[in-house]
Amino acid sequence: MAEALATAPAPRPAAAGAPLLQIRDLNAWYGESHVLHGMTLDVREGEVVTLLGRNGAGKTTTMKSIIGIMGKRTGSIVFGGTETIRMSSRLIARLGIGYVPEERGIFSSLSVIENLMLPPQIKPGGLSVQQIYDLFPNLKERSGSQGTKLSGGEQQMLAIGRILRTGAKFLLLDEPTEGLAPVIIQQIGATISRLKKEGFTIILVEQNFRFAQTVADRHYVVEQGRVIDMIPNEDMDASIDKLHRYLGV
Repeated sequence: MAEALATAPAPRPAAAGAPLLQIRDLNAWYGESHVLHGMTLDVREGEVVTLLGRNGAGKTTTMKSIIGIMGKRTGSIVFGGTETIRMSSRLIARLGIGYVPEERGIFSSLSVIENLMLPPQIKPGGLSVQQIYDLFPNLKERSGSQGTKLSGGEQQMLAIGRILRTGAKFLLLDEPTEGLAPVIIQQIGATISRLKKEGFTIILVEQNFRFAQTVADRHYVVEQGRVIDMIPNEDMDASIDKLHRYLGV
């Protein structure tokens, strides 16, 4: 494994004006089930971009395809000038991409600090444990607690903090506010905004477009495994009726 990680190509600086992430005609399958049907989108460095859509539209599958944990993918995913469609997830992570899944992946047998220290650092510049505690003070108070004895909001903070320690600067956050209390949602939103100011690039899967509107630059609407619209954040208020039709809310 160490040898495989060491051979990950370094991402090249994107050409002037070129997106950091370029996805073209992406198709993906779960077994025989064809889920993505030509996904095409761009994400520029320093942006927060959301994927909006109904359940089953292909949003999470897009995330898993970017990080390389889908069984079969075709098309093109270029990150920092490197084509990743045939790379393993371990090598993709070494490029500086971090994935926080919807289920969070907290280890019940490990304490908060042990969960934080579990992933290896993949790039220099990751946040220290103290910086993570500064970002999420709740975690410092619960550092000795078992991971799954935390509240849902604290588990979400732990899942995000764990990725920030690795040095990843491109974050994939899948439904980070699902099931959380409004006060915790506000804290997660403030964290995303702070990370954006510090130069992180984020793709956010979100059902709550009102929350997405508070943190994102642009919004891709996904339906039946493809992008059907892109809405700049400044146009969201004027697009509410259209979003209601897209999302069925």
